[in-house]
Amino acid sequence: MSLKIRLSRIGATHKPIYHVVVAETRSRRDGRAVEILGTYTPQSKTAPLSLDVARVDYWLSKGAKPTDTAHSLVKKAKKAAAPAA
Repeated sequence: MSLKIRLSRIGATHKPIYHVVVAETRSRRDGRAVEILGTYTPQSKTAPLSLDVARVDYWLSKGAKPTDTAHSLVKKAKKAAAPAA
């Protein structure tokens, strides 16, 4: 079972909202996810990204590979969480 950390779209037309999920590589984009790690709302001005960085680190340690977009979002979340920690 090969796992990926990727985005799954849940928003309406012209109002995208994405779940950051851990899913099997061969499953559909919006198909069943193993775990939902957070949300990304690109049109939101205040807080576009909410992500559980601890769970992301757990899944990365288990061998999950992030997509390019998910990797950049994880880097942003870790950068934002670093001053708070």
